Amino acid sequence: MPLTNQQVAGHVFLEDMFGDDYYPDHVVAKGASILVRLCERIEAERPADLAALYALTQAATEEFNELDEEFCAAGSEIETVARDTIAVDFGFVASAYGFPDADLEELVATREW
Repeated sequence: MPLTNQQVAGHVFLEDMFGDDYYPDHVVAKGASILVRLCERIEAERPADLAALYALTQAATEEFNELDEEFCAAGSEIETVARDTIAVDFGFVASAYGFPDADLEELVATREW
């Protein structure tokens, strides 16, 4: 399903991680896909409030928890730079879909990284 939010459709997710030799691009691309799927779910389900948004973002965060194993297997990990980049993109998504006051920590509350 193509994204209808033009702000999101034109965004490069996890841009700071792509091209950084520490993060394998093929694993970063999987992380970017998690964020695109999150956007698709938001567009399909249209969360009415922050609680509904947090449910969606926390489910996506759990996918990142699983992806961390792939980062580790490739000699990398979700560490400080990656954590910040991922959280900022979650914040971008929340804002782009009308939730500028979403709490970054709550968006990724289920993280294990």
